[in-house]
Formats: sequence, structure tokens, C-alpha cells
Amino acid sequence: MQTIIWAYQSLGVVYGDLGTSPVNVFSSTRLTDLTEDDLLGTLSLIFWTLTFLVLIKYVFIVIHADDYGEGGTFALYSRLCRHINFQSRFTIGQTRLESDRTMAYHSPGSPLHSKTKQLLERNSKLQDFLTFIVLLGTCMVIGDGALTPATCVLSALQGIQSKSSKVTQDHVVFMSVALLIALFSLQRCGTNKVSFLFSPVMLIWFVTNVSIGIYNIFKYHPSVLKAISPLYMIKFILRNPKTMWDLLGAVFLSITGAEAMFADLGHFNRRAIQLAFTFVVYPSLVLTYAGETAYLLHHPDKIIDAYYSSIPDSVYWPMFIVSTLAAVVASQSMISASFSLVKQSLALGCFPRVNMIHTSSKHEGQVYSPEINYILMVLCVVLVIGFRGGVELANAYGAVVIWVMIITTLLTTLVMLVIWKTNIILILAFFIPYITIEGIFMASLLNKVPQGGWVPFGISAVFLTVMLSWTYGRSKKAIYEAEQKMTLKELDQLMSSSRTYRAPGMCFFFTDLVNGIPPIIRHYIQHTNSSRDIMVIVTIRTLPIKTVLPDERFNIGKLGVEGAYRCLVQFGYKYCLNEEGYDYGASIGAKLLEHADSEDEKQRICEAGETGAIYVIGRTILRSSKKDGMLKRITINYLYRFLQKNSRAAVSTFEIPTNKTLQVGMIYEI
Repeated sequence: MQTIIWAYQSLGVVYGDLGTSPVNVFSSTRLTDLTEDDLLGTLSLIFWTLTFLVLIKYVFIVIHADDYGEGGTFALYSRLCRHINFQSRFTIGQTRLESDRTMAYHSPGSPLHSKTKQLLERNSKLQDFLTFIVLLGTCMVIGDGALTPATCVLSALQGIQSKSSKVTQDHVVFMSVALLIALFSLQRCGTNKVSFLFSPVMLIWFVTNVSIGIYNIFKYHPSVLKAISPLYMIKFILRNPKTMWDLLGAVFLSITGAEAMFADLGHFNRRAIQLAFTFVVYPSLVLTYAGETAYLLHHPDKIIDAYYSSIPDSVYWPMFIVSTLAAVVASQSMISASFSLVKQSLALGCFPRVNMIHTSSKHEGQVYSPEINYILMVLCVVLVIGFRGGVELANAYGAVVIWVMIITTLLTTLVMLVIWKTNIILILAFFIPYITIEGIFMASLLNKVPQGGWVPFGISAVFLTVMLSWTYGRSKKAIYEAEQKMTLKELDQLMSSSRTYRAPGMCFFFTDLVNGIPPIIRHYIQHTNSSRDIMVIVTIRTLPIKTVLPDERFNIGKLGVEGAYRCLVQFGYKYCLNEEGYDYGASIGAKLLEHADSEDEKQRICEAGETGAIYVIGRTILRSSKKDGMLKRITINYLYRFLQKNSRAAVSTFEIPTNKTLQVGMIYEI
């Protein structure tokens, strides 16, 4: 029963973009004088594109390559990381440890020592290239997430101009901007509430489209469904290859949104996605396209406004309202997909820290990021105002989607090779047809790049630059720490020096370094001439596994120096690291007590905890005490914004929303 409910809810989140594609496909052909055979061939081409690239590829094959319920290019990459020992500079913090094998959700990896696996593990350049295309695919989905709302809302509202000459393009732009702002404002409510509002709209949309499609089929051309036969597509291609080539860009619009099915998987589940598409979305789309084709066979001159022209006059305005609401819903699939992909990027350390809020206590994949939400909103508004619904915006729509599909095909093939151990004949039967068909679509869509298709590539390039810059900076920091790390002997000398004052309390040093003592400790002791009674080196690791149980989350060890400890804080792939409300200090302190060997050591730890703690994060020392317990109420983002606004000072204070004051001191750059 729960699966059926999720399947219903997925209509309002996952299938908006794909479900509203009939509004754009025929009107985007920009061709006239199409004969009956041409139109039937076009319908056949649309049907088999939907069937082959969406139903078979995504619904029945790719969706099984999820990573514990998460979908998208990063999910495929994370799954590969569990089976291939990646040492790419992009995979910061992914060092494997022997202790990982004892975890409840640890996967031992593939026993198959295939040539592909060995080649990837030996060749760091191939690993970098694979990670790069994953980042590229992610950025392209986010770029499409900015373009889809703008295009869908504009396309729907422009339908009003066919019935009223008083409505100008300025009115359409204004209404589009207002609708988009309202849509993005709703995102904070979470997937459950959004789907509660949107799913009825999409269900009405599919039902009414099926009704109108059947009406047009029986009224204009009852035998139009014969175009389901691939013979009509083959004859069309052989008879008029140039026309077919020109139509490919428009035909591809019929499957834009398919990649969101996989990327949005974490918001629902596999079976819900499959049920909704197979029994609702797919038959509805086929009948809607067939109805449009039947109408165009009698009114070929109406192809520029095919969808709205095919609606009977008696139901035009109700359908206009439904189509406008459906266009708003269509934007949701790519917005939700963007949130999911950014969350996955954060988990693997490939994206700057942004707030990621879980909007559901029952479903981990339902997340919302305020920063990403408002960035997408601004981009959408700028696109609507800048292009004003021109042909360039239509040309831009879907231009990057084919690249995401090609990347998904490549990664799924690797999953088949390395993880599923699929027979090579079946792998080739998947890879060759799909890479060929998608390559043809890609070549055709390149014609759109100079005519507006550069827009999503430009947006993708900006996000890619951000992600590459972030991962490059983290890799340089990791290299520096590895080269400059301290030895136990050096640490012992510093802490036992007569010039080093052992102050009461705890000091937590946060670092990405898994093995060794980070150089920040050397700088801290040298510049403050002090050390705390209890010093803990904390490394936060995100493992490429589903989740880490609470009792496995902390791995405590002694460094061999009195009062010095190392703690690995380990999280699974589905956990949001930057969630507010997590008190590292209290949790680590409790674990230290569990690992204490004597009563004296326990007493020392308790006294240090009662005194207070210093948290050293990068170049920042955050001072807190047991009394106010404020560490858990401030995020890393807030600290970074503070650092950017303040010069290097010995001690500075600032107010946070709770009206309490924390003292922050900065040490010298490492």
C-alpha cells in the first residue's frame, strides 16, 4: 500500500517534466508541409524513443543500479567506489581502512578481478577522468534544473495568446516570473507537502490528456495507432533522412525529464517509480501524442501550436488552467533532482558546504537546500526575462540532457562489468545500441548550441568550475597535511616542553588527514605556547556505504602521548554532514570515557569536559563551554562567512541568532 501511495506522490515530483512534454514536441519541429507518412513516421519515432530510452533503459535497467535507494550519476559513482579502490585526487577522505570491513552495512566489493577493475585501480588518470564526467553530468542536471522551470512555465502561459490578442508577451513574462517565485518559495515545505499539492494536478493532467487524445483519435484518424509499428519509423527514415534529422531535436523533447526519474529515486523508491511510469505516465503519453498526430493529419498547418490547437473549444480554458498548473509541477522534477545531486556531491566532498535540510523523518532522500533553491530561482527569472520566451530558450531546452544520458550509459556499463558480473554479450547488447542511438541524438542536438543551446552548457560550466575549484583546493590541503604531518616523537616533545602550558579542558582538532598527526597542531602549540589536558584529532569520514550504525560511528584510539587521542567520526553515504544539531564534542567525550583504561583517566576526561573545550576548525578556534553548549548550534558555513568578513584578530566576538556570544580566535595560516 505504501508503494502505491509513493507511486501516486511521484506523479507530482518526478514526472512533471516528462508528462508535459506533449506541449512542446510538435510545436518545436519548426517544419511545415509534413505529409501523412511523415506525421505517422514522427509518431512512430516518438513512440520508440519513449519505449527504448525511457521504459526499457531507465525503468527496467538503470534504476536497478541505485546506491541503496539513491539515484543519479553520483549514486552510480558511489557504488563503483565501493568496489574499486579509487585514489583519485577528487575522492578526498575516501581512504580505506581495515576497520571498515567490520561495519554492518559494509559491502566486501566484487570478487571479480576483471581487467576493467584492475585497469581503473592502476590508472589514476582514468579515475580522474571518470570522476570528471560524473561531476560534469551532475552539473548538467543542475543546469537543466534551472532551464526546465523557465521553459515549462513560459510554454504553458503562451497558450493564452492564441485565444486573446490583448495578452502581450510582456504579460506572459510577468506571469511566468510570479509563478516561478511562488514555486521556489514552496520548496521549503518539503517533498511530501509539495507532492501532496502537485500530485492531484498531474493525475488530472494525465486523465484529461488521455480523454482528449482518445477523442481526437476517434474523430480524426482512428487508425493512427498503427504508427506504433516500427515499419513507419524505418520507412520515414529511409524516405526522407534530412527531414528526420531535423526532427530529432524536437523528438528528443519527448523524453526530457527521464533522467529525473533516476536522480529523484531517493525521494521515493524503485517500485513506486516503475509503477507510476508503466501504468500511468507511459500509456498517457502514447495516447496524447497519438491524439495530436490524428488532429494534425487533418490540420497540418496547426503544427506550430499543435497541443493547444488540438484541444476542443468547449474544454480549452479548463485545460489551459490544468496545463499551466502542470507546467509549474513539471519544474519540480528537476528541482528535486538538483537537491538530491547536491546532497550526494556534499557527501563525497565535491561541493562547497551548503545547508541541506531533511524534510521528512521517514524518508532520508527527501532533502531541501535553501542556497541551491534560491540560486536556481534567480537563474530561472533571469532566463525568462532575458529570452522572453523566444525560440532560443526552446532550443536550449533539453540540449544537455542527452549528455547526461550518455554518461549514465557509460557508468551503468561499468556497473555491469565490475559489480553485476554480467555476461559480456548482454553488456554489449546494452552498451552498443544505447550509445549509438544517444550519439545520433547528441549529434543532432549540437545544431541547437549556437541557437540558444549554449545556455545550459554555460550554467553547467559555472557549477563545474565551482566543484572543480573546491575539490582542487581540498586536494592541495590534503597533500600539504600529508607532507607536513607530525611524528609522535615531535608531538611528545612539544607537549612535554617546559614552555608549553597544559591548560585544563579539551581541544578538538578537525582534519581530513586519516593517518598521521596534522601540522595544525604544531602551529597551534607554537603560537599559543599551550595545550589542553585532553587533545583529540577528529577526522570526519563519509564512507561509500549506505549508513553507519550509531555504535560504529566513532573509532577512538590513543596516540601514545598522554592525553592525546585520535577519533574517526564515520558517516554513511545517505547522511547529511552539515546538519545542525549534532554535538560532536559531547559524543566524542562519551566515547573517550568508554575507552579509558583507568579511573584516573576517566576522572581527567570528566574534569576536562566540565572545564570546557576549544574546537580548532581549519584556521578557526571556536571556544565553547559546557554551560552554554553552543557548538551544536552553529554551522561550518556561519564560521566561514565570519572568517571572510573579519581580519586576523587575537580574539573577536559576534552575536548569533540565539542572542548568546561565542568567542572566536584565529591562528596563523597553515
